[in-house]
Amino acid sequence: MPATPAWPPRSAPRLFVPGPLAEGAEVALDGQQAHYLAKVMRVAAGDAVVLCDDRTGEWTARVAAVSKRDVVLVAEARTRPREEVPDFTLCAALLKKPHFDLALEKATELGVRRIQPLVTRRCVADRLNPERARAIVTEAAEQCARTALPELAEAVKLDALLRDWPADRVLFFADETGGEPAASAFAAHAGPAALLIGPEGGFDDAERAAVRALPQARPISLGPRILRGETAAIAATALWMGVAGDWA
Repeated sequence: MPATPAWPPRSAPRLFVPGPLAEGAEVALDGQQAHYLAKVMRVAAGDAVVLCDDRTGEWTARVAAVSKRDVVLVAEARTRPREEVPDFTLCAALLKKPHFDLALEKATELGVRRIQPLVTRRCVADRLNPERARAIVTEAAEQCARTALPELAEAVKLDALLRDWPADRVLFFADETGGEPAASAFAAHAGPAALLIGPEGGFDDAERAAVRALPQARPISLGPRILRGETAAIAATALWMGVAGDWA
């Protein structure tokens, strides 16, 4: 006998929607999400869609109706609860738009819990479009099958970040002037953590001194080469996840 096809199919579209979802809940999607389902994925009544609400977890749903304006889905069963991700925050200085977009996308895929954009003296950008940034992390979470969206904070200046830094959270500071090797520093610490990454031009001397003066700061080295901001953010986050996060 032929094997029973998996349900939902691995090819089923995945979307984050407002919640909470529940068995039998009807979800009407319009705008870009409806366009994606109807015109790109070409779903029809009865097709499967995977939904997440960032609250209750992941659900299978079936398409109930497709029209020119919207797509109506009905949630059927929860397949996974909302995941617990490591308590790790990426504090990344703003970069040129395509480079920061890449950092947002990959940080989401790697499993960070929170992303804190920063404005420093050498940033080439001083603001972030929150709607665009949220769309990037949401699409990345859908692509990598996350059930929990990362928290995306408003951009703040470095001095404000340091002034309000919590006493119980270590701040790993990727300092191009040197520090403890990142892997050993990550392995030696258990508990809430954050990673501070600078802009294209790096931190200036006053900023570096201010970070190092923070009792919770731990200067680290990311190796013998000077990395671009987005490369440093991605590489160091991946290393933390491998050593101390949910890859360990």
